[in-house]
Amino acid sequence: MTIATTNPTTGKTLRTFEPFSSQRVESCLATAAHAARGHRRTSFSDRARGMIRAAEILEAEKQQLGALMTLEMGKPISAAVAEAGKCAAACRYYAENAGRFLADQPVRTEGGESWVAFQPMGAVLSIMPWNFPFWQVFRFAAPALMAGNVGLLKHASNVPQCALSIEDILRRAGFADGVFQTLLVGSEAVEKMIADPRIAAVTLTGSEGAGRSVAATAGRHLKKSVVELGGSDPFVVMPSADLDAAVSTAVTARMINNGQSCIAAKRFIVHGDIYDAFVRQFVAKVSSIRVGDPMDETTQLGPLATSGIRDELDTQVRESVSAGAKILTGGKRLTGEGYFYAPTVLVDLSPESPAAREELFGPVASVFRANNLDEAIALANGTRFGLGASAWTRDKSEEARFVEEIESGLLFINGMVASDPRLPFGGVKSSGFGRELGEFGIREFVNIKTVKSVRSEKSYDGKAATE
Repeated sequence: MTIATTNPTTGKTLRTFEPFSSQRVESCLATAAHAARGHRRTSFSDRARGMIRAAEILEAEKQQLGALMTLEMGKPISAAVAEAGKCAAACRYYAENAGRFLADQPVRTEGGESWVAFQPMGAVLSIMPWNFPFWQVFRFAAPALMAGNVGLLKHASNVPQCALSIEDILRRAGFADGVFQTLLVGSEAVEKMIADPRIAAVTLTGSEGAGRSVAATAGRHLKKSVVELGGSDPFVVMPSADLDAAVSTAVTARMINNGQSCIAAKRFIVHGDIYDAFVRQFVAKVSSIRVGDPMDETTQLGPLATSGIRDELDTQVRESVSAGAKILTGGKRLTGEGYFYAPTVLVDLSPESPAAREELFGPVASVFRANNLDEAIALANGTRFGLGASAWTRDKSEEARFVEEIESGLLFINGMVASDPRLPFGGVKSSGFGRELGEFGIREFVNIKTVKSVRSEKSYDGKAATE
C-alpha cells in the first residue's frame, strides 16, 4: 500500500513515504519493549507533566496542526483546529484524573488486607483511521500512556504526516524515547505485529472487516483487544420534539467531518405527524450548505478523503435509487478537481437498499417515516450496527422507552451524538466491543490484579499454604 499525502481538494499527491522495512519494525518493537519497562515505573505526576506539556503544544500549534489535517484528509479547517483543541482537553483530563481512576481499591475480606491494583500491560498497538487523524489517536494515547503503557501507532496510510506529527508532539512533551512511536507500515504488517510477544494488546478504530480481522488475530494469540467500528446511527424525531432545533442539529449531525464520522447521524426516522414539515426544512438547509475548499473558513463541506470513498458512496446512492429511493437534493459527484460529493437527501427507501442497510460514509442522509413509537424503535434497531443514537422528544415516557430499548453504546436525547473525554465511548453489535474514554476507557489496557496480604503473628514455618 502506498503511504502518501494526497490532497483530496485537488487530487494531487504531494508527498510519498517509504514504508518501514521489517528490520526497522523490529527495532521499533525492541525499543517499545525497553521503554515499557521504564515507563511503568514512572509516577502519575511524572506522566501528568508530560501530558500537560503535550496539551500545551497542541493548543499553541493548533492552527498549523489543523492545516495539516485539512491538507491530508479534507476536513474543514475550523473543524480541524477544533480537533487539535479537543485532543488537548483529553490530555488534560487524563493528566488530572488517571491517578484517581487507577488508584488501589481496598476490599473488605476476612483474614488480612485485600485490594485491587491496576497495572500497565506493556506495549499496545493502535490501528487508527484517517477521519479524525489526531483525535482518534489521542483518545487512545492519553489514557494508555497515563496508565503506564507505551504505544505503537499504525495510522491510516493517507495521513502519514499527521501520524509523524503526533509522535513528535509526545516526544517534545518529554516522554522518553520509545514511549510512543509511529510505524509507517501497511495493513499487511499488522497480523505479524499482533502476534509478536512484545505486543500486549491491540486497539482498532476502523471498518467492520478490519475489526473482525484484528479481533480474530488477537484472539488467536490471546491478546486483549478493543475495536470501535462503523455505525449507521439513527436520529429519531417525535411530534413532541422542538422541530426547528431537531432539523438544525440533524444537518450538523449528518454533515460533520464531510459526513465521514462513525457517529454521524445517517438514518433519520421521523414520526408521520411531522414528517412532511421535517423533510421540507431539512432539504432546504441541506441544499444551502456551502461546499468548497476546506482551507476557506466559510466552507461548510469539503471533499471526501479519497477517490475510492467518493466512488463507493456514489455507487451506494445509485443502487438505492435503482431500488426505489428518491433524491430530494444532491445525489451526484461534483465536477472539477478533488473528491467532492453533493450534500444529498434520500427518501422512500427500500429496506434492502444500501442506504437503508449499509453505512454511507459521506454527506448523504436517508429519511424514513415512522407511524408510531414502536415502529420508530424498530427502525432504529433495524441494522447490524449499534454505535450511537439520537432521539428527539419532550415526552418523558417516550424518553424512557428510547433509553431502555434502543440498541446502541451511546444515546443522546435532544442532542447530537459526540465523543467526550469524560464519557465512555463504544458500541454494540457490529459496531465493536470495549470502551474508550472516561474511567472505563483507561481500564481497558491494565491488568486488574487482585491482591490479598494475610498477616500472621506466627513466623513462617516452611509449610505450604493451601488455597
